[in-house]
Amino acid sequence: MNYDIIIKNGLYFDGSNQPGQVRHLGIRDNRIDAVSLSALDETGCTQVIDATGKWVTPGFIEIHSHYDAEVIAAPALKESVRHGVTTVTVGSCSISMVLADAEDCSDLFTRVEAVPREYVLPILQQNKTWRDAAGYRHFYNQHPLGPNLCSFLGHSELRVEVMGLERATSKVKPTEAELQRMEQLLEEALDAGCLGLSVMTTRLDKMDGDRAWSSPLPSTFANWHEFSRLFAILRRRNALMQGAPDAVTKINVFAFLWQAHGWFRRPLKSTMLTALDLKSQPMLHRFTRFSGWVANKLLRGNFRWQTLPAPFTLSLEGLNVNAFEEFGAGEILRNLKEPDEIYAKVNDPAFRTLFKKHVKAIFTIGLWHRDFSDCWVTGCPDASMIGKNFEQLGRERGVDAVDAYFDIATQYRDQLKWQTCYGNHRPEVMHKLLASDWTQPGFADSGAHLRSIAQYNFALRLLKYARDAELAGNAFMDTGRAVHRVSGELADFIGIDAGYIRVGDRADVVVINPEGLTDALDTICEAPMEVLGLQRVVKRNDEAVEYTLINGRIAYQRGREFADELGKQQGFGQFLEGRDVLARQPTAQQAGLKPATTC
Repeated sequence: MNYDIIIKNGLYFDGSNQPGQVRHLGIRDNRIDAVSLSALDETGCTQVIDATGKWVTPGFIEIHSHYDAEVIAAPALKESVRHGVTTVTVGSCSISMVLADAEDCSDLFTRVEAVPREYVLPILQQNKTWRDAAGYRHFYNQHPLGPNLCSFLGHSELRVEVMGLERATSKVKPTEAELQRMEQLLEEALDAGCLGLSVMTTRLDKMDGDRAWSSPLPSTFANWHEFSRLFAILRRRNALMQGAPDAVTKINVFAFLWQAHGWFRRPLKSTMLTALDLKSQPMLHRFTRFSGWVANKLLRGNFRWQTLPAPFTLSLEGLNVNAFEEFGAGEILRNLKEPDEIYAKVNDPAFRTLFKKHVKAIFTIGLWHRDFSDCWVTGCPDASMIGKNFEQLGRERGVDAVDAYFDIATQYRDQLKWQTCYGNHRPEVMHKLLASDWTQPGFADSGAHLRSIAQYNFALRLLKYARDAELAGNAFMDTGRAVHRVSGELADFIGIDAGYIRVGDRADVVVINPEGLTDALDTICEAPMEVLGLQRVVKRNDEAVEYTLINGRIAYQRGREFADELGKQQGFGQFLEGRDVLARQPTAQQAGLKPATTC
């Protein structure tokens, strides 16, 4: 019984919320062949990994990525793999690339996810040969994936495909024939293995391209009758809904909670954005945890809030700030397409007055706290500014913080680099969010916001929270549960065959050095994107992950980087279908039944 790979002496976590135990793993033919108390016979084994003092865990699952474009061009997805992620989900936030043509998909995706259109559109024009869910699935069955991939169908894309871009981004209601076509295409996507449907109701995210520039996403134009028709299919087939309430008013969260209820019916399995400890709304974390309890206990639902297990720090450049969409004057800037127009606008005294007024308007506060004393310069041709916040710089210049920011941004444009932390800054609150039964680690947004969000190592950051608290004597969860939260628990909720290390399972395994779970996990640096040639910001700490195995093959090894074949040859990741999605029930005509008659 020769093994292909043996991992010996590691503290083994199987992904099922159990404490770690020292075990020896034998991998053969891409699967876990043995989990043994005693040492395994190493005769003929190609690779023996001594994991003494290390953790051996299932590969991590990212349930909220925006790798939709990158996975087509550079499927290795190395920034995730190097941090132990072996499965990613795409098609989030109502944006997918299943049905519509290349230009429609690009215009839906690029501005919202802050990936340059001039890179994404050519990739899609060259590679997107499919126009239906079956073709989408076939493409990925033939694609040399790095991590495993699973997918939602995006509601914005669904609307555009059925109604056309112009009508989908207007207040025009779909006709009955169009609603039926949406239902049919959703059924076909579930048949092809999609997990469910993603929707969006916050109007802060805007379209790219020339045809619908700066329009909110199509999903935001749908009414609840349209949502309810589609949700009925998800409920009947036990598929998943991923959504987001209005980021400013948040009132429609109650509509989502009602849709999720399980009184006298199957609950709508729902994962929603997002449970954060926001500086702008310091009590929000209480609401999300309480509403989760209401949804699941009182309403008998199956509802989770996604949470980011890390400080929510954004890197920004010049005036390129998505959060400006949250208030009127900021939206005026975001609606301008040409940089010269934007920088001219901020030097209009009347506009500056309006901007300052709207920044202070408490009823429009969303994710961003709008405190310019909590916005600090990290890069600038004038090195004397680095490390200072805009309030300090304003005092030095004898002007308001907003004026200082606009003046400096006008002078240096994108050479002005700065950061701000939206939240997740209180460890004690993060412990409560991460320990809640009604949250799930997600919202990393990998593959999107290339110059601002760097959360590719989100799972390691959760493990650091748990380990730090345990070492400090105030543990809020043990390591076994922390591992479970980013592996088996997520796999069970979204319904895929992943997240565990058991005999017979596909061998998606990570070897972690717990001593590497240090503050370096929060250090932001820049890294090139393979194939695309872009630079992105990442949080990278190569001291933590020793090995990442996907499908029983070493994809990443610390010190030796990535397998040459990763992303070039099949044999690593695969498309994972929604295991829990029920088969479509045949119509009466398909079942051979005669239609009912009346006397």
